[in-house]
Amino acid sequence: MDSTLLEFAKDQILLTGLWIALVAMLVYSFVAPILSKTKRVNNHEATLLINKEDAIVLDIRVAKDFKAGHIIDSKQLKPEEVREGNYIKLEKYKNQPIIVVCAMGNLAAGTATKMAKAGFNKVYVLTGGMNAWQGASLPVSK
Repeated sequence: MDSTLLEFAKDQILLTGLWIALVAMLVYSFVAPILSKTKRVNNHEATLLINKEDAIVLDIRVAKDFKAGHIIDSKQLKPEEVREGNYIKLEKYKNQPIIVVCAMGNLAAGTATKMAKAGFNKVYVLTGGMNAWQGASLPVSK
């Protein structure tokens, strides 16, 4: 049986390579979050962090979207500040939990990673972003 598998692998180099790549990506998808300095939190976990640990909510959406509705008491960091890695406004919160929020949770992950590299100790990403927060009918401020 082993020789048959090796023979197949030799004959089907492309399929074998694709299979190995898929397995590697699957393993990475499980290992990366465990090793990451940032963690994803859902709405409930974010609420607990805000209420029990005085977490700061950092909204990285454009000003128009922020003004249309944001999590109560959240701070805004403009997209250009995020691109430049300009976290001066947040220096005093370096040791507090910070929950990074964008529209859907995708952009926030990159920002959270940059913040962790910049020395912020407890950085979280709101899974689903403001869409999930508003979809759960949680309070927003305008």
